[in-house]
Amino acid sequence: MLSFDMIEYQNRLSKTKQRMAESGIDVLLVTDPANMNYLSGYDAWSFYVHQMLIIIIDEDQPIWMGRYQDASGAKKTTWLYEENIIPYPDYYVQSSVYHPMDFIGEILKQIGQGNRYIGVEMDNYYFTAKAFERLKQSLPNATFKDADLLVNYVRLVKSDQEIDYMKRAAKIAEQAMYKGTETIHAGVRECDAAAAIYYQLVTGTADYGGDYPAIVPLLPSGENSSAPHLTWSERKFKEGEAVIVELAGCYKRYHVPLARTVSIGKPSRKLQEITPIVVEGLNEVLDTARPGITCNDLEAAFRNSLKKHGIQKEARLGYSVGLNYPPDWGEHTASIRMGDQTVLQPNMTFHLIPALWFDNYGIEISESFRITENGCEAFTNFPRDLIIKDPFQRNQHGGIIS
Repeated sequence: MLSFDMIEYQNRLSKTKQRMAESGIDVLLVTDPANMNYLSGYDAWSFYVHQMLIIIIDEDQPIWMGRYQDASGAKKTTWLYEENIIPYPDYYVQSSVYHPMDFIGEILKQIGQGNRYIGVEMDNYYFTAKAFERLKQSLPNATFKDADLLVNYVRLVKSDQEIDYMKRAAKIAEQAMYKGTETIHAGVRECDAAAAIYYQLVTGTADYGGDYPAIVPLLPSGENSSAPHLTWSERKFKEGEAVIVELAGCYKRYHVPLARTVSIGKPSRKLQEITPIVVEGLNEVLDTARPGITCNDLEAAFRNSLKKHGIQKEARLGYSVGLNYPPDWGEHTASIRMGDQTVLQPNMTFHLIPALWFDNYGIEISESFRITENGCEAFTNFPRDLIIKDPFQRNQHGGIIS
């Protein structure tokens, strides 16, 4: 069953073709699974093998090409006619002799596309250097152009239906954060907290279930909280240490990330001092966000807030977020950072993560938000502060520093 109506898919395809025309591209080879989903509806865990959606500027329908055993999934999840679903045999999969790009190149020649301007997504996780070399060998008369992020930028402004899906993802994120922070106490294993979070992310709410997120829950604790992308181990949480919880609710592949920091028992002096600074800066950004200003302006609001306290942040402050597959829930387009002149428009959506990491501790308190007609609104409703837990009390949400 399609996640959107045909009018929405046709609008997306039309906007993509407009960008193709502006870039001088006749044929677009889409290998990013999020972009494939966005344009066709295709949704399966098959991105570990080569697959693509082919957009031909003067053809009404895209063509899906992938592994033979995945063709049935393409028929069930896309709006394409069956004749536009062309699978390659399994002997092309992870072979030292054959390569799927040989097959795809031959098909493109057979349908008269072998000497056109062909755009490829040069910098995504799913299109390898070898794939590009074999494609060039198969299509010696084609002219290749870098079409990286072409579709991603079409995705930047969300439809009302996409926003509705993200609001559902937000509810899932809230519940998972409550469950995760409930579970964190001294003596509890990190892996058990991760399991509680994952269960809530997948079970969703009573009205709708959740999808697997593009990034696993991140749970660095103690001195490891200075390393934001650590996951979990079997070690047990200890009294007096802080735990960063970063997760995302996901519904129909649309993500709403959320991060909070938990103190098991009395927080350290440093953590108590830094928390209101981070929250103040986060609120400054949300108060600043509105249509017509730039991502650079949002970063400046936070930077100026930090400057009063003699602190600088090296990493970007946030990024566009929405539809995606592993290994990342970000859209790889607009970033809330110095110099990014992307002009904000209604229904752009961002993960604002004004996190700070030091030598042996860190803090994360984040919000996902959308730009509205007059300002912005956060997707989630979760206390924006440090969460303090009784070290040994189980199954009870901790207090909040005011």
